[in-house]
Amino acid sequence: MTAPVTNPPLPRPRDGLRDFYEDPAVPVASGDPRSLRQARMLADALARSPGATVLDVGCGDGRAAATAAPLLPGHRIVGVDWSQDALRRATARFARTPGDLRAVRGELTDGGLPFGDASADAVLFSEVIEHLVDPDSALDEIRRVLAPGGHLMLSTPNLAAWYNRALLLAGVQPVFSEVSLRGIHGRPGREVVGHLRLYTARALRSLLTASGFDVVRIAGAPFHGVPRPLRPLDRLACSAPSAASILLVHARRSSRRQVGKTSQQQGS
Repeated sequence: MTAPVTNPPLPRPRDGLRDFYEDPAVPVASGDPRSLRQARMLADALARSPGATVLDVGCGDGRAAATAAPLLPGHRIVGVDWSQDALRRATARFARTPGDLRAVRGELTDGGLPFGDASADAVLFSEVIEHLVDPDSALDEIRRVLAPGGHLMLSTPNLAAWYNRALLLAGVQPVFSEVSLRGIHGRPGREVVGHLRLYTARALRSLLTASGFDVVRIAGAPFHGVPRPLRPLDRLACSAPSAASILLVHARRSSRRQVGKTSQQQGS
């Protein structure tokens, strides 16, 4: 007698990106050197704005906000993330950090940030935009909560980093780019971190301008994953931000909104 065929149980439905970012093994923090550079840029921007409200949107484990806190005395810092695991870690870190810090849950689309219009003086947006399916809506939401003239401090990996230019010439997938959430394929590196979009300095400036921001400055920062013998060269590349590993952008919310720009205009 033939045994009946039993189908294996179907796996439970998964929301791939949400499950990925709720995994405690996935890195949720930027490197300390670039967090410190970004914090110094923000402190300079807020030097004449006592008692400012700073939102760390996509705060992860809270390291960037905690790094910035000693440089922002008298300012209120609110970390925002939708990952419950990240918020637990951020809350614990903030409890050990002197200053006015707290963490809340929020989304980046459809009014999902739990703040009123024009209620924030500055937004930290550290290593987040490269993870987003819809960066346009995210920038719209950030612009909504920023007061006119409010500061946006954005950091993201640079697609045109000096070593990526060489890798592409050799036919190798560039660092920071990913083709899977399950493993590394065709590029250097060991960690899968969920990058969906990558930017050059020119593309990022164009996107921010089209989204209603005035770019004040673009600076460079090193990447902690560069092999040790090449780190002096990586630090040197920071003097030319378009070739640096990490792009650090200081922008301000504009009073105007530019829409409908053609791809030809954006690339000019």
